[in-house]
Formats: sequence, structure tokens, C-alpha cells
Amino acid sequence: MLQAPQRTGLSGPTLIRLLTRLTDVDVPESRQSLSDHLSQWLGWTDAIALSAALNTSPPVIAPGARLFSSAEERECARVRTTLADAIASDTAATAAKRPMPGQTPVKKLAALAEAEADYANFRQRYLSLQHTMETSVGNLRSRLRGMVAARNGEWTRLAVVDAIMDRALLPKERALLGAIPKLLQSHFQRLRQAEAAALAEAEAAMEEAGAEGPAAPAPIASGAWLDTFRKDMRSVLLAELDVRLQPVEGLLAALRAS
Repeated sequence: MLQAPQRTGLSGPTLIRLLTRLTDVDVPESRQSLSDHLSQWLGWTDAIALSAALNTSPPVIAPGARLFSSAEERECARVRTTLADAIASDTAATAAKRPMPGQTPVKKLAALAEAEADYANFRQRYLSLQHTMETSVGNLRSRLRGMVAARNGEWTRLAVVDAIMDRALLPKERALLGAIPKLLQSHFQRLRQAEAAALAEAEAAMEEAGAEGPAAPAPIASGAWLDTFRKDMRSVLLAELDVRLQPVEGLLAALRAS
């Protein structure tokens, strides 16, 4: 089985380290600070809005907003679990449908695996899961932001800043995360090509063994590369979920401290 290309150590979120390990893209670690990156991503209108939020008195929120409680903690845990379960069930959906090695001749197993191996299907599933994550996490973030704003004073300022950053960075977030399916395609193709080569070698060995008389070697587990890819895709999606939930974790921390 083809091994993922090795890369030098890279710090940062698990998502970045996973993509570095699985893809052919060898990007050096940036020497720019986070604040420098953010300054490039914010437009001038966003910068003005952010400056106003930081340098003027925060608005006063009328009483009546729902107070933070253990129910919100449970809701955040429920959303995370639901999304993680959706990722796990989707990426494992077709694995159980494939015959076990030994049930079908090598050539037929290879044909079944090839028929299943259309990357467009995986890409569509990845994009669908991204949409589900964005919607669910966005709704949760907005709900918690409203609770932070209801604390008034500096808590309201924090909520305003979060709203501005959410709106300003969302297009960049979509563009960056939307590139992940394309990055995974090269990993998909490498795994498929490696198994195709292994199957061809195994078939040649079986034919040679049949001609010479000794027992034929055990057949290759055709389609195992798809299981490897599903596992890797699931790991990337779960790492992306962690990144998407970071603002939620920040708002939760603020609510716990208020």
C-alpha cells in the first residue's frame, strides 16, 4: 500500500498537519504572524467596523435574552457529536457493500473497486458535509454570541467584534476550506494507482505460479485503498470540524467566565 509522502515537521492545527502529510503540496511554514495574515484578509470596510467596535462604547442590549446555562453546554456537545457522527457514517457508507477478498476473482474485485472509485462522488460528499458543518456551527455561534452580548459592557463589545470577524472572514474561510477536496484528489489517485500496480503484480505472479506448478500466492485485498482513503478523508473532516468549532469554544469560555 502506498505510503503518504513524508514532510518536515509543521506546527499548527491538526487539519494543516494532516493535509501536509497526505498531499503532494509542500508548503513551507509561514513566518508571518496571525495578526499579519488577518490584516491581509480584512477589507477596509471591515477594518473601519472593527476599529469602531474597539474604540467606541459598546451598545446596550435590552434585557430579556436567554441566559447561559448547562443546557447550552449540552447543546454544543450535541452539535459536535451529531456532526462527527454524520462524518463517520457518510465516509463509511459504502465500505460494507464491497465483497470480502476471496469471494470474487481478483479481476472482478478490481472492476468493482474501480466502479466505486469515482472521485466526483467523494468530492460531492465532502462538500455536502462542509455545508452541513457551516450551517450548524454558524447557528450555534450566533446563538452563543447573542448570550455574550446580553451581558452588556465589555461582553457586548466582544460579541460585536466576533460578529464583525465572522462576517469579514467567512469568504476567506469558504475559499480555503473549499480547496480541501481538490487537495485530497491527488491522495485518492496515488492510492488507486498503487493498488492497481500491486494487483497487476499479483496477477502476474499467479499466472507464473500456475504455469510452473507451485501454489498460487494469496490474492490481494482489492479495494483496500478505498478504505484507506475513507479513513483519511474522515480524519480530515473531523480535523476541519475542530477548526470550525474554535470560535464556538471561545464564546463558551467567555460565557463560563462571565
